[in-house]
Amino acid sequence: MGRILAIDYGKKRTGIAVSDEMKIIASGLTTVLTDDLLLFLKEYISKENVELFLIGQPKQMNNTDSESEVLILTFMKKLSKEIPQIPIQRVDERFTSKMAFQTMIDSGIKKKKRRNKELVDEISATIILQSYLYN
Repeated sequence: MGRILAIDYGKKRTGIAVSDEMKIIASGLTTVLTDDLLLFLKEYISKENVELFLIGQPKQMNNTDSESEVLILTFMKKLSKEIPQIPIQRVDERFTSKMAFQTMIDSGIKKKKRRNKELVDEISATIILQSYLYN
């Protein structure tokens, strides 16, 4: 059994979350600079058994693709070329940033730490993974 690795792709930073091997628990892993993402993923899969990449699909309220979708599709082509043995699946990621921010508030995280965009990205990736695991 392998893990599911969720990616909240961003222009500058990308949040990453991972499941346990039983695919029950979603945990935030880290946030990496998007320029370093492929290298990070290659290193991670050399140490851990990953069976699926789950990538957020940003949509507008009218269900059209957001402007960042072009960047994500370009990344997905590179990812499938560099790591072809692991399939890629998409998940609607509408509202994940807002949900991540609210989660931080509900968890009692202080205002100064809530400004940490890296933490928001990591929590967003965790929410993407949770939505996949629990649906």
